[in-house]
Amino acid sequence: MLSGLSHQAQGAKSWPFEQARLILARILRLRLSDAERDLASNLIAEGKAAEAVATFPALAKPVVFQCGYGASGLPHLGTFGEATRPTIVRTAFRALTADAIPTTLIVFSDDMDGLRKIPDNVPNRQMLEEDRDKPVTRVRDPFGEHESFGHHNNARLRAFLDGFGFDYTFMSATDCYTSGRFDAVLLRVLERFDKIQAIMLPTLGEERRATYSPFLPISPKTGKVLQVPTLERNLDKGTIVFADEDGTRTEVPVTGGHVKLQWRPDWAARWTALEVDFEASGKDLVDSVRVSNKVCQALGGTPPEAFHFELFMDENNQKISKSKGNGLTIEEWLRYGAPESLAYYMYQSPKSAKRLYFDVIPKATDEYLQQLDALNRKRAEGDDAAQLDNPAWHVHRGDPPEKGSPVSFSLLLNLVSAADASTADILWAFISRYIPGATPESEPLLAKLVGYALNYYEDFVKPTKAFRAPTDQERAAIEDLAARLRALPAGADAEAIQNEVFEAGKAGGFEPLRAWFQALYEVLLGQSQGPRFGSFVAIFGIERTLELIDKALAGDLAKG
Repeated sequence: MLSGLSHQAQGAKSWPFEQARLILARILRLRLSDAERDLASNLIAEGKAAEAVATFPALAKPVVFQCGYGASGLPHLGTFGEATRPTIVRTAFRALTADAIPTTLIVFSDDMDGLRKIPDNVPNRQMLEEDRDKPVTRVRDPFGEHESFGHHNNARLRAFLDGFGFDYTFMSATDCYTSGRFDAVLLRVLERFDKIQAIMLPTLGEERRATYSPFLPISPKTGKVLQVPTLERNLDKGTIVFADEDGTRTEVPVTGGHVKLQWRPDWAARWTALEVDFEASGKDLVDSVRVSNKVCQALGGTPPEAFHFELFMDENNQKISKSKGNGLTIEEWLRYGAPESLAYYMYQSPKSAKRLYFDVIPKATDEYLQQLDALNRKRAEGDDAAQLDNPAWHVHRGDPPEKGSPVSFSLLLNLVSAADASTADILWAFISRYIPGATPESEPLLAKLVGYALNYYEDFVKPTKAFRAPTDQERAAIEDLAARLRALPAGADAEAIQNEVFEAGKAGGFEPLRAWFQALYEVLLGQSQGPRFGSFVAIFGIERTLELIDKALAGDLAKG
């Protein structure tokens, strides 16, 4: 699927390919000598990535993409974004290298973190309160389904990612710390403790500096993750000494799951142990990435290529916050829009802050549909290069469908509104007249959009519909439009209808013409904007539109 695209990918301008080329340069730099790098670069540029891998076995080691998950809460819309962005870049890298260099996406669950805050959306909160500060994999499951709250959330995470078809390798912090996988890097943290402190302490406030240690020991007595100073370090034994909650001096190994690391050293240790090549993170973590990079280098590792994306804002331009509950949940978006529209919205302009609220869904959906149509036109023309810079190619991970939707989402919303449709059957009655033979089975994407449109109209459009009476100028123009519609030949298509709508607006003296269309939407549909009016009339039917006009001119719609 992704082979044979290397030449086009080398010149692709979209941001995932920019990142992919940086990652390729990184692995050639880190894994090969100068002479080897030149030869490998030439082979890959010639579309011979498989030969490069066969020649240089170091290139056969997987390129590691990573994203993190906070296991103290349930998967949410941000989790979708965390997995989507590296997946998009990974797909671009695979196309750039003709899928010859293996890749993997690690979804890493920070499930050894102490439970500091009790989520609002879980049962048995008192039980969680009793287990506060324990690693989430030692906190009892409030749902009573798994051995711990962390295991419950990890299971939900995997089901969530599987439901969206992500290709990933799941890793648990608890497993990595207790199995020995992190032992070598933990002993290195112990050995280079002073170097790490020199990096970390200047970033902290005076009070925190006095007690800070990169190690967070887990109390053998209470099982809680403790934020306490390290009193002694024993390099020969691989242990630290700290004061337990009751003041007792306690010695524990830094290996075997007896400690975890503070989050920025933890991030750096993870990059080092797992040899992570790429990680995306929010703009709010730029400073944390910078600090973790230094810690990673102090540990002898090479920090991954970092990509920073802007944060989502709510309707009031406030940062989205899980604790505030502002913005959208994944369930809310999927009630009104397809997963592809959400992936498209996350793909677009990642360096720009965007509002994440209900009113962005129709526009995101229609823009996604337009991009898919444009991609398929280029595919029909044999223009592979243009396909790779199309957002729909990235949204569908290099395998976009060959068919989109013949009807836009905004048009469906206006059809629901004008017909006061309450069921999908009512909408399909109109659609099948507009597209002879169309059924939910023959138009699967359109069938999904119908359901989304019904939900969106019922929850957001219907409660806010506000018809108004036309002005004298608007009344004359609408009457002229009605006469023009009656004069059209039977079977007139959307383009012919749209031409008459334009002519009626121009004859009515509307300048700019946008004011004419706004008047039509407000007088006939009770809203300030909509799709191409000719397309709406074509699918709604000229006779039904004339009835709508008669009611509007008689004042029946405005009365309400």
